[in-house]
Amino acid sequence: MLMNIGVLVSGRGTNLQSIIDAQIRGDIKSKVVLVISNKKDALALERARNHGIPAIYVQSKNKDPETYDSEIVNILKEYNVELVVLAGYLKILTKKFIDEFPDRIINIHPAMLPCFGGKGFYGEHVHEAVLNSGSKFSGCTVHFVRPEIDHGPIIVQKCVQVFDDDTIETLAERILPYEHMALIEAIKIIESGRFKIEGMRVKLI
Repeated sequence: MLMNIGVLVSGRGTNLQSIIDAQIRGDIKSKVVLVISNKKDALALERARNHGIPAIYVQSKNKDPETYDSEIVNILKEYNVELVVLAGYLKILTKKFIDEFPDRIINIHPAMLPCFGGKGFYGEHVHEAVLNSGSKFSGCTVHFVRPEIDHGPIIVQKCVQVFDDDTIETLAERILPYEHMALIEAIKIIESGRFKIEGMRVKLI
């Protein structure tokens, strides 16, 4: 099933780039038709424009979450977006937003959920928590989005070893390529339609 993808980003957009590259290679059938950011200077917007993809900055300052999310939803619908990908998007979606795209919003998280997830666990904070815990493994998770933060049926996970001399930066950089792989795998699973959601699990059928 070919889908129109809308990507929400707040930063560099390396995960966005991985989706665009997969689209160019023909690894996925779906197409990124829109990129939205809450950061005017997000490099991700430039990446999108370099590939001729509409890139829109939507200011969130002084807007309540529901008003802001309604604005985003209206833009997504204007572009006929069928799958929303949160790729380093540092805002929490309201339930109203999530209800507009049931089981059509996915998020990439830089740890093995349900560990190291929830409020405050984003970006470097995740990797710092992993290192402080003494865990020997970390990784990344792609999951369907639910109103509870970092909570939803898990589609794909990738496991990465944590080394004794790892820093936040080295761990983040080692996990990043696996984020790219996991996102593409998840999109391909959704494209296939050959899955079912059972509680917190996504089972291939």
